Amino acid sequence: MADALGLLVLLIGLELVLGVDNVLVIAIFVGRLPETQRQKARMVGLSLAMVARIIMLAVVVALTGLTRPVAANLSVRDLILIAGGLFLLYKAVREIHHTVEFRDEDQGPGRKAPGAFASIIAQIVLLDIVFSIDSVITAVGLTQHLWIIVSAVVLSFIGILFFSRPIGDFILRHPALKILALSFLITIGVTIFMEGLHKHVPKAYIYLPMGFALMVEMLQMRYEHNRRGKRA
Repeated sequence: MADALGLLVLLIGLELVLGVDNVLVIAIFVGRLPETQRQKARMVGLSLAMVARIIMLAVVVALTGLTRPVAANLSVRDLILIAGGLFLLYKAVREIHHTVEFRDEDQGPGRKAPGAFASIIAQIVLLDIVFSIDSVITAVGLTQHLWIIVSAVVLSFIGILFFSRPIGDFILRHPALKILALSFLITIGVTIFMEGLHKHVPKAYIYLPMGFALMVEMLQMRYEHNRRGKRA
């Protein structure tokens, strides 16, 4: 029992660390909706993503050939990562363009295209599947007890849901942080794409520069805050 609990804690930690990508995606995508719909989008998107991840877990357990080559020495996992990485690159670059060109402001508050809510929910779920495929395969490799993995997924999603709103609102209030978060998503998209081509990129090469850039941006925000206070 102690081993099972230790493994559960380990998997929850793994899911939460990898959930940083989810928090950024949710913050950026949900920000395109009217404020009244954002929390609903977070709830629906994360709930469907959790269900999709559990289904994918069952598929991984049933289909051990998910990592076997099917075309050009690429497996189903590799093809999903390549497609997901390219899609994330496209979305991040497009969102940066919309932000710096004030495209969203030109539409006016709350004026979103019909079907935008469903489209954003679908994108959150699809990208969560891409983000989670490696963690699911790793979890299956660590244990065959599905209740441990499902519990870790559910508990980690509760944590992500708890943090997604304050982090998302904070990012949307600071355009520089939004662009920085989108730049992080570009880096993550490139990494996912490279992983699909069997080119391993150490996670430290991603998260350390991210953390350093975030620290510099927070210092800049603190400087601006103190300067405005001194002027006032």
